[in-house]
Amino acid sequence: MKERYVLLDSIRGITLLSMILYHGMFDLVEIYGLYVPWFVERPGYIWQQSICWIFILLSGFCWNLGKRHLKRGLVISAWGLLITGVTYAFMPSEKILFGILTFTGTAMLLLIPLSKVLERIPSWMGFAGSFLLFGLTRNVNRGIWGFELLHFGRVPKVLYRGLFMTFLGFPDPEFFSGDYFPLFPWIFLYLTGYFLYGMFMKFPEVKNALRIHLPVPFLEAAGRHSLLLYLLHQPLLMLVFTAADVLKIL
Repeated sequence: MKERYVLLDSIRGITLLSMILYHGMFDLVEIYGLYVPWFVERPGYIWQQSICWIFILLSGFCWNLGKRHLKRGLVISAWGLLITGVTYAFMPSEKILFGILTFTGTAMLLLIPLSKVLERIPSWMGFAGSFLLFGLTRNVNRGIWGFELLHFGRVPKVLYRGLFMTFLGFPDPEFFSGDYFPLFPWIFLYLTGYFLYGMFMKFPEVKNALRIHLPVPFLEAAGRHSLLLYLLHQPLLMLVFTAADVLKIL
């Protein structure tokens, strides 16, 4: 049986716990009206971005460790489609279209044909190029070239039309999603993680470090079952908050 790099599970578990706490705080602020100024300002945004970045980088890194990319990509994409259907039916004001699962599944599937080309690119060059492209396109969803507060000019408005262009990263003016992770810019962060694997996994010291067990077994278990916990966490949060509201705790 192939040895598992358990530290990656722990990192995924830590990030999953952070995501659950973030979504719990989001529900309290947006649904129950809890006043938390720092959460709706820069600190809350940085917290949210840290979760996204780690998940996507880790997913790109771990693509090299998997073997059933087609099956895994299709399964995750199917769950993303199901979440879209459920939110459209039961929570239209918070509907999710092109969310994180749709993106992750798409990225996994795209790398199947692209991997033969990507393997020929030196890892350091692929890492630098991917991260540079991510920085250049980070703001395209808002119509701007650039990274966060660093702007390089406006993207042509003609691109922001229709569902397909929205999927690519150029959202139609009428588009709304409670969780939006289009192909651009996030595919470049995914590729950054992909090339990180090639840069570091050639060193035995790195492989040994990734075999380290953290003294919190729960984190490894959570990381191994991250998809299941991701699917369950929001319904469970709403169940807890609804019960708390009924009992007049909130």
